[in-house]
Amino acid sequence: MALFYVRMDVDIPLDLDPTVRTETLAREKEYSQELQRAGKWVHIWRVVGQYSNISIFDVESPDELHEILWNLPLFAYMTMEVLPLTGHPSSIA
Repeated sequence: MALFYVRMDVDIPLDLDPTVRTETLAREKEYSQELQRAGKWVHIWRVVGQYSNISIFDVESPDELHEILWNLPLFAYMTMEVLPLTGHPSSIA
């Protein structure tokens, strides 16, 4: 398994049809919770004061993460920063 830090900054256009917005947000929530239950999306934190989150993914490969992120219903409205993670030699965990 491989761990990845992903910061997602969301910028939904203000003129997006309200029905499309509501449906997209509902699909995003359903998809993200499905990935959390599957153990792929292991942590998600909101960034205070921003429409952003910091997440940790535990996936088989960068390709798997790529597929997960591209399938996010909000993908078209996101800017992302992705960093691979590895253990730290000073960690007691």
